[in-house]
Amino acid sequence: MRNFAFSALLALFAASPAMAEGARLTPAPTLDEPLASAPAKETVVLAGGCFWGVQGVFQHVKGVLNAVSGYAGGEKSAADYETVSTGSTGHAESVRVTYDPSQITLGQILRVYFSVAHDPTELNRQGPDTGTQYRSTIFPANDEQAKVAKAYIDQLDAANTFGKKLATTIEPGKAFYPAEAYHQDYLTLNPRQPYIVYNDLPKVEALKKMFPAAYRAKPVLVSEAGL
Repeated sequence: MRNFAFSALLALFAASPAMAEGARLTPAPTLDEPLASAPAKETVVLAGGCFWGVQGVFQHVKGVLNAVSGYAGGEKSAADYETVSTGSTGHAESVRVTYDPSQITLGQILRVYFSVAHDPTELNRQGPDTGTQYRSTIFPANDEQAKVAKAYIDQLDAANTFGKKLATTIEPGKAFYPAEAYHQDYLTLNPRQPYIVYNDLPKVEALKKMFPAAYRAKPVLVSEAGL
């Protein structure tokens, strides 16, 4: 739950400032889909802890047409914030990334996901947030996406990129449900919120530094692109 008082966050930062520096540049995937010859729209759903930060990162990635916070992995009837926060619904806080495959490949998106959007070695948690709703999971839209995702996880594990095995799972065939309106564009609309300052703005800064060619300063917002 993201209900930390500002003073508590300051104390946490003072005690362990390195927590904000968890980005790690991963190698490019050896298996990927080629760039499409014409503009199109494809989607993949990614979970990696609090959706505020994951959404915020991908809203700054060139080739991404929209990034919507929501829930995936459980039933529609349980797809609301209060219920998902119990950790008993099977849902994970997730982001549906819609992208133009003529501008960016799935493999390139996954490279950003593993490098800066979250720590894929943490099991059922990210930073201060704990529970299965914060797990690292890829929800592929089709078999080809699942194949690319699995190959990349295997590649990173074989290279011992993170020093330990990835906790990321692949869960095909799961529906995505958009989150409540107040969760959309949260990072952009609340850049001074303590949780955002400490946990999520460093991810966007890492994207800018580690993937300068893929970074765009002006984010694509749900309020402009639509759900």
